[in-house]
Amino acid sequence: MAQQKKAEAASGPRARVEIEFEQPHLLGPLFGEFDRNLVAIEDRLGVYIAARGAKVQIEGEPGAAARAREVLLGLYNRLDEGQDIDAELVNAIIAMSGQPTLDGIIAPEVIEPPKVMIRTRKKTIVPRSKAQAVYMEALARDDMIFALGPAGTGKTYLAVAQAVQQLIGGSVDRLILSRPAVEAGERLGFLPGDMKDKVDPYLRPLYDALYDMLPTEQVERRIASGEIEIAPIAFMRGRTLSDAFIILDEAQNTTPQQMKMFLTRFGMRSRMVICGDPNQTDLPPGATSGLNDAVGKLEGIERISMIRFGAGDVVRHPLVGRIVEAYEGPDR
Repeated sequence: MAQQKKAEAASGPRARVEIEFEQPHLLGPLFGEFDRNLVAIEDRLGVYIAARGAKVQIEGEPGAAARAREVLLGLYNRLDEGQDIDAELVNAIIAMSGQPTLDGIIAPEVIEPPKVMIRTRKKTIVPRSKAQAVYMEALARDDMIFALGPAGTGKTYLAVAQAVQQLIGGSVDRLILSRPAVEAGERLGFLPGDMKDKVDPYLRPLYDALYDMLPTEQVERRIASGEIEIAPIAFMRGRTLSDAFIILDEAQNTTPQQMKMFLTRFGMRSRMVICGDPNQTDLPPGATSGLNDAVGKLEGIERISMIRFGAGDVVRHPLVGRIVEAYEGPDR
């Protein structure tokens, strides 16, 4: 396969770029098990990468070779800062690399470790796309944020991370996570168990994010004490939520009435994040999405941020981004 890639790289105008790394002990995690990170870069950018000692040689079309160089430098610098590398980060750095030339260069966030990050008990989270960096800055700054875009872009995950950071830091007293329990082809009444059993599957992504940020015993203890509350949006009615970090997930499945009710729960010293994909709703045909209605009414109001993600910001498997693009194409 390497020879085939080399032949492909040599089929047109090509460049040969060499990088020498100063810390050879970082090359193992940089290359990945069985060189899987190098293989990912080769596959995505159409280059051939050869490693000899502390030197790496990249061969391919000039623009692709430049991108591969900056991707490797970006990953290396993150390792040097003590960050871990996984397949998602490799794909994210490749996506952020743009189209540099061998002379001029590339967005600095690709090469340099990001300045904005979120620290929780279990991990430190850094942005994996340009939109995520903007979003994380807004999460730390603004009172109300609408995060709009397809699944897999980190909208809810990063909001939960910021909420956990503020909860353990003491800047808020409570963390409230909510979703509309809208049926997507299912029927709640036919599911087994009591109401909690029926709605918990709809809230599972929120639990999953929490367990990724905090030890299991802390999540359970904080839920039992009321510091963390996970509930369907209907449970928000009639309340004023002060000193809280409030997240509404899957907001595209709210009605305009539900959205107005939720937004007006906003209390003093609170922060609210509304996450959803305006293009994917499980509401009945012809029903108006509360998310789209709210964005139309509230965009431009001071201290309310609207952060938009696209298919290029998907940080799951690269195939997910292509699927999103296919479904959102001009002929759809």
